[in-house]
Amino acid sequence: MRKFFGTDGIRGRTNSLPMTADMAMRVGQAAGAHFLRGAHRHRVVIGKDTRLSGYMMESALVAGFTSVGMDVVLVGPMPTPAVAMLARSMRADLGVMVSASHNKFADNGIKLFGPDGYKLSDADELEIEALMEASPRLAAPAEIGRARRIEDAPGRYIHAAKQSFPENLRLDGVRVVVDCANGAAYQVAPAALWELGAEVIAMGVEPNGLNINEGVGSTDTAALRAKVLETRADIGVALDGDADRLIVLDEKGQEVDGDQLMALIARSWHRRGQLRGGGIVATVMSNLGLERFLEAEGLTLERAAVGDRYVLETMRARDFNVGGEQSGHIILTRYATTGDGLVAALQVLAELVQAERPASELLHLFDPLPQMLRNVQFQGAPPLELDSVQRAIAAGEARLNGSGRVLIRKSGTEPLIRVMAEGEDLGLVEEVVEEICDALRKAA
Repeated sequence: MRKFFGTDGIRGRTNSLPMTADMAMRVGQAAGAHFLRGAHRHRVVIGKDTRLSGYMMESALVAGFTSVGMDVVLVGPMPTPAVAMLARSMRADLGVMVSASHNKFADNGIKLFGPDGYKLSDADELEIEALMEASPRLAAPAEIGRARRIEDAPGRYIHAAKQSFPENLRLDGVRVVVDCANGAAYQVAPAALWELGAEVIAMGVEPNGLNINEGVGSTDTAALRAKVLETRADIGVALDGDADRLIVLDEKGQEVDGDQLMALIARSWHRRGQLRGGGIVATVMSNLGLERFLEAEGLTLERAAVGDRYVLETMRARDFNVGGEQSGHIILTRYATTGDGLVAALQVLAELVQAERPASELLHLFDPLPQMLRNVQFQGAPPLELDSVQRAIAAGEARLNGSGRVLIRKSGTEPLIRVMAEGEDLGLVEEVVEEICDALRKAA
């Protein structure tokens, strides 16, 4: 079992274990040592989002990597997919993103990418954890690494993202409200959309270190909805703090989640002969409505564990090129090695331009089954295995009686138990979820 790494890197409250400067330096030393392979000069690319603690964590990582002999390239605030792309294009041995994604500013995290731009395997993370608990392999004085900052990283990423948009299309006349969550994409996302011709109304583009994901972004779309309606925009695009996930709002302010977006892209790519694998990969959380829609299109839905890394592992193992999560992580391996909110948004916008139909008609491809998700907080050991909880889960499954499903899992990034149920009858789904949550609360 991994001690520090969760489903998406290492994450926690800043200045509390495991998210301390000392821990970040140890991560740098351990990951650096793990990737010191071959006789070439080794290099790591480090990016971050806009939260205040990013300065501290970035500096600690630089100290760790350089102390074991690895050179560092700093790119500043950049989306997670940009760091993955730059690590690969710059022939780096490793990429690091300092971000807690959709969490509030008080949290931070460390995500690691290999030289191929993909997130590390469980095996790599276990080896790095072992090195973190051992004495560091410090470099000789003459072999200590150097650090430099590059200024053109935003332009490089904007160019790469635009390459995913069809060359024969423009966004002229399309009014787009883009919400950057006061996060990593606050510069690059509005710029890319403007360069493609869109009329851009940007919000969530005034980061101050404390306001990332605060009332903005893909996890809180109320302000975006108001702006879309106020400006009579054609579409609203919401990114999260590190811009690796996307939620869309149509011109009526109705939210479009990752399941609907995957359905749109899969159908389009399938009809153009660009879809590989005969379907898509999603997680156990994706709605049964998506599965039924894909079946009607002659496509399959492969389910993976929650976490975009597990989606990607399944995609690579079975040669799929579209996958993602209901929460908005959309992975399009034709263009990126990880979830990329901007690239996914450009695919949606391309469909909008070509269809010449309102987003409200284009983006709602299936009726989702009633689904409810609730979180129950706990302290100490998760109470999932207690008899009272197991009885409540079994009772809920029996009540759904084959017409739906129950999914209970521990969050990989927070001390939460996530309780999800879906079925034909919304009232029954709500009752099942509340009964299981009540058992969990009592047990916790």
